[in-house]
Amino acid sequence: MKKILADVNVILDVLLDRKPHAEASAVVWAAVESGMVEGLLSAHAVTTIHYLIRKEKGTAEARKTLSAILSLFAVAPVDNTVIQEALRLPCSDFEDAVTAAAARLADCDSIVSRDIKGFRGSRVPCLTPEAMAPLLNTAFPPR
Repeated sequence: MKKILADVNVILDVLLDRKPHAEASAVVWAAVESGMVEGLLSAHAVTTIHYLIRKEKGTAEARKTLSAILSLFAVAPVDNTVIQEALRLPCSDFEDAVTAAAARLADCDSIVSRDIKGFRGSRVPCLTPEAMAPLLNTAFPPR
């Protein structure tokens, strides 16, 4: 099974129904939910998602939502090795560099993000949800 690491913006597109991005991001989410691909989030993305959902919907809803997300998506660790690799990547945004390093060290096949420019220095290819969606139907035979 192929592994994808979903960036925060993909998850928030679905949770907050952010138009016009929610539809393509929902296709990626559905592929994870159906077991077509293994979905991961970087560990630091989990706290960011909780914070942003809490601001929009309150603490109880944020915890409930995060529990539901974590029943579908695994967590790619962010540890000293990830941070050290991120420091060496030529990404313009350090948060994106950490995400890219976490994806590589978790052996992900791709990163899915609307901010592909932020991942130019990544060793793991980055695709937008719109670019990933059609690939989910045909381009992911079992490993």
